[in-house]
Amino acid sequence: MRSFGLSRLRRGPRPLEDDRPILAVDIDGVLLLMGFEEPPRWPASELALIGGALHFLSLEAGERLRRLGECFQIVWASGWERQSNELSRRLELPDYPFLTFGGAARFGTADWKTGPLQRYAADRPLAWVDDSLDERCYQWARERRGPTLLVEIDPRTGLQDVHVEALEAWSRSLAADRTAED
Repeated sequence: MRSFGLSRLRRGPRPLEDDRPILAVDIDGVLLLMGFEEPPRWPASELALIGGALHFLSLEAGERLRRLGECFQIVWASGWERQSNELSRRLELPDYPFLTFGGAARFGTADWKTGPLQRYAADRPLAWVDDSLDERCYQWARERRGPTLLVEIDPRTGLQDVHVEALEAWSRSLAADRTAED
């Protein structure tokens, strides 16, 4: 996990009083497990028909996102775009705003998300969890003006408690910095 600059998210209505940092969440490799040679055998995943295809869904992802929703404003940052909230319903989560990418989605990289992320986030603190972060993503994060945290996820295991704990700690540190400035 690397921490860098800042941006402001803008996509649809959000509470004006919401000063929580933004958490951009990818889906494939974060909530939907992939990249393993044999299907996962741990009880925290299930084979599920989602979006017309079979996927291994991390069943723990819903609770982890609920925890993160207490300290972050969550937005989907996935090529699934509008269909992202299919997973919200499946994991018993609220519908989250989602970014659109104008057909730019490419499997195996994530740098095509940086433009929409920047437009949405503008000057707000941003954490981004994704399994396809590359050096172009880190360069973009270094160039942002303000707090940015990129969290690389192993697509074979998805979002784990260690990631949630690191994100919660980062959010608390931002709140402490704001308090110290006041």
